[in-house]
Amino acid sequence: MAGAGAVRGSPELAGAVGPPGRAEQQPRAAAMSSVASYESLVHAVSGAVGSMTAMTVFFPLDTARLRLQVDEKRKSKTTPAVLLEIIKEEGLLAPYRGWFPVISSLCCSNFVYFYTFNSLKALWVKGQHSTTGKDLVLGVVAGVVNVLLTTPLWVVNTRLKLQGAKFRNEDIVPTNYRGIIDAFHQIVRDEGVLALWNGTFPSLLLVFNPAIQFMFYEGFKRKLLKKQLQLTSLDAFVIGAIAKAVATTLTYPLQTVQSILRFGRHRLNPENRTLGSLRNVLYLLQQRVRRFGLVGLYKGLEAKLLQTVLTAALMFLVYEKLTAATFTVMGLKHSRRH
Repeated sequence: MAGAGAVRGSPELAGAVGPPGRAEQQPRAAAMSSVASYESLVHAVSGAVGSMTAMTVFFPLDTARLRLQVDEKRKSKTTPAVLLEIIKEEGLLAPYRGWFPVISSLCCSNFVYFYTFNSLKALWVKGQHSTTGKDLVLGVVAGVVNVLLTTPLWVVNTRLKLQGAKFRNEDIVPTNYRGIIDAFHQIVRDEGVLALWNGTFPSLLLVFNPAIQFMFYEGFKRKLLKKQLQLTSLDAFVIGAIAKAVATTLTYPLQTVQSILRFGRHRLNPENRTLGSLRNVLYLLQQRVRRFGLVGLYKGLEAKLLQTVLTAALMFLVYEKLTAATFTVMGLKHSRRH
């Protein structure tokens, strides 16, 4: 990678020639070249394309998962039953309702995450082998940046995806948005700008989900690359699936709260309308446990695991293959910082 090479080579060159002060400027320039490197851009685009492809294939599973999380009074408990119910009541294309805003949000979100993760890795690792601890820290930082920048997109896409759904829960207030722009306009007008960041608090807690996922994925990947030159399609698919399964199971209760807060149409306690607060997160978790027991915290986990594990596996497969193909076509050597 050009940026990483600059970091290793520039200090010596800077010390040998150049006017006074050049040595101090060179590391800064090298750091900027690492962040704005072609390799980071390739990783970001590949991650975005991989996530869009995978989500499109498994989108109906995400629809079923969201209904199970938000509409607690739905009697159907399994993914196939919920999907059949949705198709019967709302039409054949209903499982793909809200596809465009979800894909748009996912594209932006994964571009930001992959770009931040790989840019920070280029700065910190600097051509050396990474470690599990570093991967976890990088994943958390990339996750925080991603949450703060893209939460408004996820709030809007959650509402558009659930618009027109037939809910069993009478506490849900219906919406009437004409599209992404209109949804932004109505939310800001009726609920204030901060409503676009509903669910930010649990989302910030949930940065451990992709961080744990990347930690396991990069760890498995390093072990495999010690034994072979590159990952096979099956390798990328399997380790991507395992990493996501572990991360999802550990963080699922917070994901349920995140979905409810992003939807933002439940009639919560009027004295406490700060939907992103710790108080509301705890309130929703307690209500879930009171109504359904501890099992209620994991309602929809089957649909979530099925959707998210398959989606993550396919995403990593497309990501690895697209990244490798791009470097090959451009005649550049793929960095082995892993």
